[in-house]
Amino acid sequence: MSLVEPTAIAPAEHDRSRLRVFLSALIADRIASVSLIIFLCIAFVAVFAPWIAPTDPYDLVTLNILDNRLPPGSVGMDGTVYWLGTDGQGRDLLSAIMYGLRVSLLVAFVSGVIGLAIGLSLGLLSGYVGGRTDTVIMRIVDLQLSFPTIFIALLILALFGRGVDKVIIALIIVQWAYYCRAARAAAMVESRKEYIEAAQALKLGPVRIILRHLLPNCLPPVLVVATIQIAASIAIEATLSFLGLGVPPTEPSLGRLISNGFQFTMSGQHWISVFPGLALLITIASINLVGDRVRDLLNPRLQR
Repeated sequence: MSLVEPTAIAPAEHDRSRLRVFLSALIADRIASVSLIIFLCIAFVAVFAPWIAPTDPYDLVTLNILDNRLPPGSVGMDGTVYWLGTDGQGRDLLSAIMYGLRVSLLVAFVSGVIGLAIGLSLGLLSGYVGGRTDTVIMRIVDLQLSFPTIFIALLILALFGRGVDKVIIALIIVQWAYYCRAARAAAMVESRKEYIEAAQALKLGPVRIILRHLLPNCLPPVLVVATIQIAASIAIEATLSFLGLGVPPTEPSLGRLISNGFQFTMSGQHWISVFPGLALLITIASINLVGDRVRDLLNPRLQR
């Protein structure tokens, strides 16, 4: 009988060889590989910030207000060298940036994973089932996407207040619709292919078809969206913190650091905002450059 499950046709060795080809092509691209290395270094610094940072910038006991607004390379009252200078509260900017990256990546990845799970589930359901279910889900998606992302995030934080958990909730709510639309588009294309018809002819249940056959083939375009949304989440979190609606002042944030130094920019003390801004720019750019190459590799029509 020729009608067999698609998973039985593709052996594990074939999947591993495809992964090796994908990784080889990604590493062969000089811009993508350099961007990936930069991002991995940033992630390493963020994860191990409490152990590698010169000081704890948010420990009030160790702060010395007399060391405030010192230029890069200055030596503090206790002999500490501030390689990137200090801010208006006397915090070491290098340490503060490390801790700020930790919060930015935590918020982006947690909200991204949860938003991806919600949007992917609803998108696959909408694209495979169709009918009234598809209409209801997509009208909700269209309604949400009709409003600016930052407006929805500001509205949510105005209702629930500030905090890392509140920012994560806000980002989940503003992100899931993008994943849902991408998953639905991929599911509508894949559901018309022969391997889905073969699975249906074998009387497999809808849940089994979606999870075992439809999901693996719909993941690549959704993962491309995920890389873009992670970078967007970092930018949104920084924007909210810059406006004073993100994380509270007692917690590290790149957006808060930029906001703290904004008032001193015109007085020549530009390093307070410039260095956190550069860290934010490099992080977002590295993710976007890797995501751009991943998109090209997963879509043959875009390969150059």
